[in-house]
Amino acid sequence: MTSADLVAMLPLIFVGGAAVLVMLAVAVRRCHCASAAVAVVGLAAGLIALRCICASEPCQVTSLLIIDRFAMFYMGLVFAAAIAVVLLSYGYLAAHDCRREEFYILLLLATFGSAVLVAANHFASFVLGLEILSVSLYGLVAYVPARTKSVEAGLKYLVLAGASSAFLLFGLALVYAFSGTMEFSRLSEALAGNWPTADVAGTTVFALPGLVLTGLVLMLVGIGFKLGIVPFHLWTPDVYEGAPAPVTAFVATVSKGAMFALVLRFFSQGGVRLSEEIVLVVAVIAIASMAAGNLLALLQNNVKRMLAYSSIAHLGYLLVALLASGDRGIKAATFYLVAYFVTTLGAFGVITVLSTPDREAERLEDYRGLARRRPVMAGVFTAMLLSLAGIPLTAGFVGKFLVLSAGAGATLWALVLVMVAASVVGLFYYLRVVIEMHKPPESQTGPAAEAAVRLPPATSAPRAATSLSLAGGIVLMVLVLALVWLGVYPAPLLGIIDSVAAALGG
Repeated sequence: MTSADLVAMLPLIFVGGAAVLVMLAVAVRRCHCASAAVAVVGLAAGLIALRCICASEPCQVTSLLIIDRFAMFYMGLVFAAAIAVVLLSYGYLAAHDCRREEFYILLLLATFGSAVLVAANHFASFVLGLEILSVSLYGLVAYVPARTKSVEAGLKYLVLAGASSAFLLFGLALVYAFSGTMEFSRLSEALAGNWPTADVAGTTVFALPGLVLTGLVLMLVGIGFKLGIVPFHLWTPDVYEGAPAPVTAFVATVSKGAMFALVLRFFSQGGVRLSEEIVLVVAVIAIASMAAGNLLALLQNNVKRMLAYSSIAHLGYLLVALLASGDRGIKAATFYLVAYFVTTLGAFGVITVLSTPDREAERLEDYRGLARRRPVMAGVFTAMLLSLAGIPLTAGFVGKFLVLSAGAGATLWALVLVMVAASVVGLFYYLRVVIEMHKPPESQTGPAAEAAVRLPPATSAPRAATSLSLAGGIVLMVLVLALVWLGVYPAPLLGIIDSVAAALGG
């Protein structure tokens, strides 16, 4: 490894080093504040390192990783989201009676694995990054043992993730057996040299043999599980409900975002569409995810489960941009992911801030009268839900517009129509929560009142909840500003995304 490779690897070195440093510090003396501070500093150092190397040429670190503008952009997105999760987690963990310091080790390792995924250019680095991420998530999901649901969710995720990894590895083996290479950049050439191709609308399409087609389908099973798309979505609502609120925010954003970035590189590198059969399968999955995600969310009275089904629908929207391919599809998918990160972190951030050590603010009735009890939190949550619904002047609206534009430009009319109809359905359950927050509180007598005041008002919050509001409030305000800025003036970000798309040959 050359000195240039080491410089390119600095963001990964800083994040991995922070995890090691926290582990060594815990072995000497436990300090929750110090562990959280080291985690934030390590992630911030990774962001600064990205800023320092962003002007350099793309660097191929051995055959496993490529540090180009695409990888650097998504690493920055992952690191920034992880910082937000650390700040939200600090107050959340302070209110719980558990060992807190190891949480940051697992969080840093999961972030490290996600960063490896977005820079992966080889099946080996793909699997290594995925397993580092997955193994860390097993512990994070079940981190609060006092909550039975948390342990149950961790066990479910462990079993199902192990099964999906088996499908993925077998699929990778079949593709390698035919192509003779595990590098993404050489895979297209290997397939083109071994099997007939056709040119469809300027895109190279492979008439794949059964061996490779079977391998790609098995890979799709493993990837589909990590993304939580239909029909591999069954774990999503249970894990979202059972995991601690800040962990749910991490799973919904960093974990899924890193995997989608890898899929975007795999499908977009060299402008190659692998096969008409795979395109058809992905299109069916996209339609099923958009329809099932929104329809199942209508039935939920648990806000975390509602957002879980909502995330399935949003991944379906992203698949529309993936199928659109080309420069426009890459730009739409990248911007949509940024908007999705901001809104989802904000939504789960509000749930984190409102949660108490006894239980989390996940029931719909917990939000009744929130606009009167905690107007700022109600305003933030309303903004995030409206962005998820795609209301104008929010980042979510611009993201959906770009995806629809990419789908229309690629003549994917069936997907575009389903996306429009699904978005209308989604508007109903988002507004349902907004209306609940702005309803007057129940009378302070009777069983209904007991449900309405389960969550303590801001004036009577315990000390742990006050520190939680301070740390989480800063994060939420930044997210709201980003939400409005991206919705009103997205041009600077779109300019950056242009170079990201160019890095993939879009």
